[in-house]
Amino acid sequence: MPLVFYLHRLLFIQEARGRVRDFGIQIGILETGRYNAITDVQGVKVGHTTLIEGSDIRTGVTAIIPHGGNIFQNKVPAAVYVGNGFGKSMGLSQIKELGNIETPILLTNTLNAPLVANAVIDYVLAQTGNEKVKSVNTMVGETNDGGLNDIRGRHVTAEHVIESIRNAHSGLVKEGNVGAGTGTECLGFKGGIGTSSRRLPISKGGYTVGVLVQTNFGGVLDINGAPVGRELNNFYMRDPKNNYKADGSCMIIIATDAPLSARNLERLAKRSYLAFGNVGSFSSNGSGDYSVAFSTYAGNRISHESEGQILSLTELKNDAMSPLFMAVWEATEEAILNSMFMATDMKGANNSFLPALPIKQTLEIMNKYNALNYDRLPKAMRD
Repeated sequence: MPLVFYLHRLLFIQEARGRVRDFGIQIGILETGRYNAITDVQGVKVGHTTLIEGSDIRTGVTAIIPHGGNIFQNKVPAAVYVGNGFGKSMGLSQIKELGNIETPILLTNTLNAPLVANAVIDYVLAQTGNEKVKSVNTMVGETNDGGLNDIRGRHVTAEHVIESIRNAHSGLVKEGNVGAGTGTECLGFKGGIGTSSRRLPISKGGYTVGVLVQTNFGGVLDINGAPVGRELNNFYMRDPKNNYKADGSCMIIIATDAPLSARNLERLAKRSYLAFGNVGSFSSNGSGDYSVAFSTYAGNRISHESEGQILSLTELKNDAMSPLFMAVWEATEEAILNSMFMATDMKGANNSFLPALPIKQTLEIMNKYNALNYDRLPKAMRD
């Protein structure tokens, strides 16, 4: 196809929102799962409660459910990697110490984290089978959405938390300005919730790695090597007198069906951080950047009421981990970009305004730097 006609098609797209693959942008080399989402890992569900009210409330909560049973009674192996510890997440120390997760994972804003944790405790204590439970370690992640949202109002309630858990489902996951990503900012533009997945070839185990992110951090946007943030003249330190946003946070939630112990889950979580730099983040002083990884492999669930003193787990060999490392790197990078491509302009508290990434201009820049994959465009865009 002549380049001039190809550019015409890019211009025609204008500001239609979509995921990065809808626009011919391919991240990495591995195949995605069916939905290109964390829910491609069997049993994982995601639910959102989105709060957009009046001119000031722009927040919400997102729930990630590792499996459909009683998670407290059947815990999943898990690990945490802290990229930069400027955060107010809850429950991380016990996950790191014991190597498991025993509740749904909730994401919200900074000042609502304690309230969300309290609601999750109520939810777990009320579950059938948990009548004698006297200690619950909730996993709550957060980022600060105080630019667009009246964060001091602490508008997320226990009812919103329970709603997000009960509405969680498999399949397609809503992205952009939803749930915990409703009021967030990423790399100078509107951020939000994003997700992606990778499926290994059968020769490498056929395992799936899924990632969900809550993006709220600064830097200089880069997509497949194209300096998009620089070309759009919107980036941290563009003007020494006006540093733009650098601080913030990013929560990275990783699920896999591979049989991994907490040790190798931590190694997996570390690799997600490679993607953070790929998209242009340098993890500023005030950015709370956390990766939490868990395995849904049924044979490795940890029964709360198990008898005996010996715990037997199945674990992938260290030498078999490299394909999973590649998978989490690719899926995290694409999830971050999906959060931006799916987000839309937003007005918020104190007359604030945050523009979405301009897709038309972004595609022009990427074409300039040969960073688009024409063969990956939908057929309707190629004909």
